[in-house]
Amino acid sequence: MSKKILIADDEKNMIWAMKKALKNEGYRIITAGDGVEAVEMTRQEEPDLILLDLKMPKKDGMEALKEIKSLNGKVPVIMITAHGTMESAIEAMKLGALDYISKPFDLEELKVVIEKALNVGNMQEQIEFLTEELNKNTGKVIIGESEKIREVLQIVSRVANSSATVLITGESGTGKELIANAIHFNSNRKHKPYIKVNCGALPETLLESELFGHEKGAFTGAIAKKAGRFERADGGTIFLDEVGELSPAIQVKLLRVLQEKEFERVGGTETIKVDVRIVAATNRNLREMVEKGEFREDLFYRLNVIPIELPPLRERKEDIPKLIEFFTEKYCAEIGRDKLFFDKEAMEALTHYPWKGNIRELENVIERIVILNHGEKVTKDVLPKEILFYNSEIPAFLLPEEGIDLEKVEKSLIEQALKRTDYNQTHAAKLLGITRHTLIYRMEKYNIK
Repeated sequence: MSKKILIADDEKNMIWAMKKALKNEGYRIITAGDGVEAVEMTRQEEPDLILLDLKMPKKDGMEALKEIKSLNGKVPVIMITAHGTMESAIEAMKLGALDYISKPFDLEELKVVIEKALNVGNMQEQIEFLTEELNKNTGKVIIGESEKIREVLQIVSRVANSSATVLITGESGTGKELIANAIHFNSNRKHKPYIKVNCGALPETLLESELFGHEKGAFTGAIAKKAGRFERADGGTIFLDEVGELSPAIQVKLLRVLQEKEFERVGGTETIKVDVRIVAATNRNLREMVEKGEFREDLFYRLNVIPIELPPLRERKEDIPKLIEFFTEKYCAEIGRDKLFFDKEAMEALTHYPWKGNIRELENVIERIVILNHGEKVTKDVLPKEILFYNSEIPAFLLPEEGIDLEKVEKSLIEQALKRTDYNQTHAAKLLGITRHTLIYRMEKYNIK
């Protein structure tokens, strides 16, 4: 079914032009002439996307946006602004607008903005379904709405139903196993076996037997034939955690499973065929290990078909308050106490701490606070000393004795910010601590395309 778009604008000529252009693209169009009508149409018609003019009678676009988002926080809203109202557009995006377009605009440009917004909406639905399936099957959830974690979840939603091998990398405590769970339970193998192996927890001889099984009498203590993890995972998924810890001998056998889908049990001669999807994870840099001769290059490329890199918690600070809320509720419920609340100073201290142990460290700290704190409010002074006395201030830039070319430095910083945000001007401006308008001006100044 075609998507339904609500156009809210008090200029009849604008509505007529947009309605005609968008109907030709196959969209169903409904209209509103003021902010009050826009809110009511949102309630009654449940549009898939809203074009909302900033300046309208009865209720302006900003007030209408607040009410629309309270009715339906998921519907994408594109603000229509007049030239020179950039600050208002940015404020609207803080309130939940997905994007904005400034008058006068080209109708082809509007079509592109709408298509991008609808794609974001579709991807959001996929991500929500993914996290719901994970929660239903494991009782665990993925917490976070930062751009970096959304990018990870988008990859997961795209690759889950394939049989491609996935390599999840990231520091300890970033949630690699949770992502592996999400891949399996959102795949067409979700009703088949899901077998987990910690490759760093077992000695080489025992690990080989665990992975590939053994025949009776294969070694001392092998009193009966035993099926290995790969056999047990047939038709499903095997999760190889800490894959960087594998010995060279087991790397060879794993490579064969990846290439040929077959192996022999330890001490056996029968070739066993399996259909297993492999998801591997490591906190080590496998590329560096390959260069040092510590990890097989051919195995690395076989594992690294779909790479997923999990960001450390310090690079997704905007998710920390939600994680704190989640873990607080979890541990309050476990011990049967009333919910705790963190005051502003305590929340800021927790948010700015670097969390070298990532989510696992944060969870442990919150569990400790829930158990030891007596009141309903958590204040900064009850936080662990390492958090309380952490100095998060960035050291001042030291000017070299020979001086610098300030314009070159500024140009370089702008280029780095654009590259880091995939050339999203709004996000790049935020990284640099300037407005998008100022960023565009400086991009033009330095001829940055």
